[in-house]
Amino acid sequence: MHILWLKSELLHPVDKGGKIRTYQTLRHLKALHQVTYLCLDDGSAAADAEARASEYAHTLIRVPFAAPAKGTVAFYADLARNVFSALPYAVAKYRSPAMEDAIRRAVRERDIDLVVCDFLFPSINVPRDLGRPVLLFQHNVEAAIWRRHAEAASHPAKRAYMREQFRRMQVWEREECRRFAHVVAVSEQDATDFQRDYGVSEVSHVPTGVDLDFFRPARAVEPDGERLVFVGSMDWMPNEDGIAWFVRTVLPLIRAELPGARLDIVGRNPSPAVVALAHESPGVTVTGTVSDVRPYVEGAAVSIVPLRVGGGTRLKIYEAMALECAIVSTTIGAEGLPLHDGEELVIADAPEDFAAACVRLMRAPATRAQLGRAAGERVRREFGWDRAAAAFAATCEHVLRRSGGAGDASPAPPPTVVDHA
Repeated sequence: MHILWLKSELLHPVDKGGKIRTYQTLRHLKALHQVTYLCLDDGSAAADAEARASEYAHTLIRVPFAAPAKGTVAFYADLARNVFSALPYAVAKYRSPAMEDAIRRAVRERDIDLVVCDFLFPSINVPRDLGRPVLLFQHNVEAAIWRRHAEAASHPAKRAYMREQFRRMQVWEREECRRFAHVVAVSEQDATDFQRDYGVSEVSHVPTGVDLDFFRPARAVEPDGERLVFVGSMDWMPNEDGIAWFVRTVLPLIRAELPGARLDIVGRNPSPAVVALAHESPGVTVTGTVSDVRPYVEGAAVSIVPLRVGGGTRLKIYEAMALECAIVSTTIGAEGLPLHDGEELVIADAPEDFAAACVRLMRAPATRAQLGRAAGERVRREFGWDRAAAAFAATCEHVLRRSGGAGDASPAPPPTVVDHA
């Protein structure tokens, strides 16, 4: 089977949840099938991103693309123009006639069997008359994220903006999910939501995984009983919202019991609002990008996931589980993962409950070690990436068979990199 995989970016550096899930899925698919990876390239990828594409694809097709950088005059002008559009801005900003043309050429010239649109955003460039089945890989229910942003917003203007973006996203997401041959969700809950809310009949879900070779306890450092850690891409709005809520609302309650409590916020591209949290609250450190998150997680008493907004599933939870670090999460933070409160992690939503759970674990090394061991055993037993990728491959073959294709696994050609303007 020859798969044309569409995405809005190159994968390296593999430094956020969506990239990690895609990279691990493709790495396993490439061993059995031929993969052509076609993406937008805005020049922000790592210097070796093109060369390292051979790790997950046999052919790379890059489409030059430029979108205004967040916070610039051009960015705000783009937002202003979007007021008069029916499209959500998060989708409209990825419109690229060049990508649409490249998709048509690839299907016409490369004997493509199946097209995978990775995330909802590149779908704006997927032609309706390709003559090939298209599978939509949905890492989140995107509209749900915007609905939760609207619910969490305190300023009336921001709340109104988020409500409008939610409305637009819901309309777009419903139409796109219905027009493709199949939708793959990352949790059973998301798959159910697509069926119930959008009337999608061809939908399935694949499990979330973790790299069990990389995320393995080193036990090189003793966890600091007064240290908390949050890991995530700090330019993703749900992470920004969640950690700001924690620092301003939950952390003071923890410090009322444990005055020496400290927090490391670990993740790429922290926004100015996130950086400001370190100045607001002594003992809060914003690291920015780090080469390896494992020492931060293993050195903390508790890994926190204080999300109030979000969708899909959180890879950071499985990674902390694999490192046997105790976890406290909100219900939304752990949403979609088949985990149990009090067994692999602790679930708490109200600020007082979240703070109490953290304090309890910080004061009880034996309890948090027991929780961490149980989590590690579960994730190693059930949640390796090989299982998740196998489920995705089986779905691709199912979709191809339904469309009349063979869906056979054939030997893949040697890795090559093709650069198309």
